[in-house]
Amino acid sequence: MGPRLNIFGNATAGKLMKHFIAAGTAIKGSTLPAATQELVALRASQINGCGMCIDMHTKDATAAGETAVRLHLVAAWREATVFTEAERAALELTEQGTRIADGAGGVPDEVWEKAAKHYDEDQLVALVVLISMMNTFNRMNVMLQMPAGDYQPGQFH
Repeated sequence: MGPRLNIFGNATAGKLMKHFIAAGTAIKGSTLPAATQELVALRASQINGCGMCIDMHTKDATAAGETAVRLHLVAAWREATVFTEAERAALELTEQGTRIADGAGGVPDEVWEKAAKHYDEDQLVALVVLISMMNTFNRMNVMLQMPAGDYQPGQFH
């Protein structure tokens, strides 16, 4: 199985990806905790069915020291006891931000307020942009049928 387009070998894609990578670098350099970033990226990718991003973010998180238990429980975070209240707020915002089309009115105020209770304004900016970017990458990868399984930790950093 191969992708529908070779996004890594296309000049136009290269120009566009440069900007995505720059935004991703800014998020990585933010004060939003790295573990939260990986959990959010993984949860958005699970919802969107993006195998390539699930592969990438589970491997990158593992390489950074994340536990298998927490990674396995991201899909069921509401019932899991292994996440902090801040992480739970970020995961809930991720779900609501990813499933905007499923609920009229966008992200409910109470979901936003939970996140704002745990993260400062700069972290909230990073969190919102991360969720948005993950949805962009997920949709792009799903449309292109990007294969999963061969990612090596740090491959795109």
